[in-house]
Amino acid sequence: MELKSCKKLYLKETHRVKSPEETFEIVEPLTEVAGITRVADITKLDRLNIPVFSCIRPGAADGAISVYNGKGATPIAARVSAIMEGLERYSAELQQTDQDQLVTGKYPVLAEEFEVLDPVELILPEAIDPDAVIPWTTCSEFLFSEDGELQSEDLLVPAAAVYHPLPPHYYSIFRTGTNGIASGNTLEEATFHAMCEVIERDAWSLAEAGKTGGKLIVDIDDPDISNLIDAFKNAGVDVFLRDITSDIGVPTIAAVSDDVELKDPTLLCLGMGTHSSPKIAALRALTEVAQSRATQIHGAREDATIADVRKQIGYERTKRLNAKWFDDTVTISWNDLKDISTDDFLDEIKNTIRALNDVGLQTVILKDLTRPELGIPVVHVIIPGIESFAIDSDRMGVRSKAARAKASKTGSRVRKYVRET
Repeated sequence: MELKSCKKLYLKETHRVKSPEETFEIVEPLTEVAGITRVADITKLDRLNIPVFSCIRPGAADGAISVYNGKGATPIAARVSAIMEGLERYSAELQQTDQDQLVTGKYPVLAEEFEVLDPVELILPEAIDPDAVIPWTTCSEFLFSEDGELQSEDLLVPAAAVYHPLPPHYYSIFRTGTNGIASGNTLEEATFHAMCEVIERDAWSLAEAGKTGGKLIVDIDDPDISNLIDAFKNAGVDVFLRDITSDIGVPTIAAVSDDVELKDPTLLCLGMGTHSSPKIAALRALTEVAQSRATQIHGAREDATIADVRKQIGYERTKRLNAKWFDDTVTISWNDLKDISTDDFLDEIKNTIRALNDVGLQTVILKDLTRPELGIPVVHVIIPGIESFAIDSDRMGVRSKAARAKASKTGSRVRKYVRET
C-alpha cells in the first residue's frame, strides 16, 4: 500500500480535502447502499443549539449498534459526520468477501511461514491459548526506510483487531471495537484521522489510569472556540477545556460539561479531541460534548448504559467521582499549546509515526476497509502497545500501568481538591 502527498484544501472548523458541502454531495446518495434509513437533526432536543445529527442503520450486524451520531460546528458538518460514521460502521463489518480472504491458524505455526503480529502486542485481557485457531487478515505495516521514506510491508493481524463486530463462530482474542476506524475523502485523510483517534484514546486512558484530568486551559482567545463556549454558558452549562496531551505530543484536549441548572448526573459529559492543531482538537472536544448531551437526551443509543449508573448514584456523587476533570489547581494558557499541523496529510502521517516511534511505539498498522460499492475511503489503524483502557477496562498495558503506578507513588492532588470542595 502506498500513501501519497495529499494537500489540505479545507481548513476552517476541521482539516479536510473537501468542504462538508462537497463531501455531502458525494456521500448522501450512498446512504441507501449502506443500509442507512434515516439521518435526523436532533439539535433541538438540547438547549445548546450546537448541531448534532443522528444516523440510523437498522440492518447493522449482530453485536453492533445501529444508531450513530455526528457532530460539527455547522449543521452540514454534523450531518456529514453522522453519515460518515454510518459508512464507517458498514465498512468495518466482516463481509462475505472478507471471510473468503481470512487466514485461520495458530500463531506459532503461521509465524514459521508468514510475517505475523504477536497477539500479545495488542494488550490482551487474558493469556491467549497457544492452541487457539485464530482468524487473521492481511494488513500493511508502515515503517521508515533508511533514507527516511515511508514504506509498507504485509503483516498478518488478528481479525478481531480489524473488524467490528467479529461473528461469534470465530475465536476472538478480545472484545472488538471501533477505535481507530475512520473515513475520509482520501485514504490519507482517513488514515490521519484514524491515527488521531487512537492517540486520543491512549491519552484518555493515561489520564484515567493516572487519576489526572490534565491542565485546565485558560485565557482562550480564539473566536471560534469562544463562540462554542458561549453557547454552553448562555444555556446555563459550565464547560471547561483541559490539556491531556500525552508524551506522544499530538495535542489532545478534553472538554467537560456540567449542567448547573438541571444538575442531571447523566449530563456531566466528557468530550475528546486530538489533532495536530490544538484549535481543531478543542472544537472536536466541544462538539463531542454537545453530541454526548444530545445523545443522552435522545436516548436512542444501545450502548448508553453509563447513564443508568449515574442516575442511581446521583449528581453530587458522580461529580465527586469525576473530580479530576474539575480540578483547577494546574492551568495552561491557550497560547502555550503548540500547533504542529502541516498543509499535507502525508506529512501529518509521517510526523505522527515519528512521534509514536519516539516513545517506543514502533509499529503502525493499516487495514484498508474501503468497500467498492461505496468508494469512500475507510481505514482501521492499529498501533500495538497503545492504550485503550478508558474504553475497555479489561485491557491495561504497560503505559497505563506506569501511569497508575506513578499516581500511587506521588499521591493525587485530586484527593486534596475533593476534600477542599
